[in-house]
Amino acid sequence: MNSKLFSNIARFIVLVFLQVLILNNVNLAGYINPHLYVLFILLYPFAGNQSLFLFLSFLLGLSVDIFEDSGGINAAACLVAAFVRPNLLRFSFGISYDHQNIRLAATPFGAKLSYVFLMVLIHHFVLFSLEMFSLNHILLILKKTLFSSLFTVVLTLLSLSLFSKKYR
Repeated sequence: MNSKLFSNIARFIVLVFLQVLILNNVNLAGYINPHLYVLFILLYPFAGNQSLFLFLSFLLGLSVDIFEDSGGINAAACLVAAFVRPNLLRFSFGISYDHQNIRLAATPFGAKLSYVFLMVLIHHFVLFSLEMFSLNHILLILKKTLFSSLFTVVLTLLSLSLFSKKYR
């Protein structure tokens, strides 16, 4: 239990600093910005305390907001992503999620891709919608959401394959 707690705390801190020190400075073509800190929400233990998870997700977004001075949009996007996570897990993994026996490293690639893509897409749509906060810019919101989501999903899947323990 202690190692899981330590790994979650370390993941939280490393992802916040990676996001604010490096990834926030990546801006491809003017609208592609990776948000890898969503990885914390994706990897939080599935059987963990949900109230604590919602609080930590909010704290994750708030931490990024403090460094970015962005007024709470990351906190709101993280909270929405954390809130819909059980439904996305049930959609992507089906009965395996209901029995709490999911190991992300051992899941089929299609299920893992749908889970990661949908989570990132929801997070980014909320983030960019709150950033623009105008229906006049809906095409820009959709464009930023799509391209940033694709870039973030690629980085997330690379991170998962590089840093996860191989399941046998």
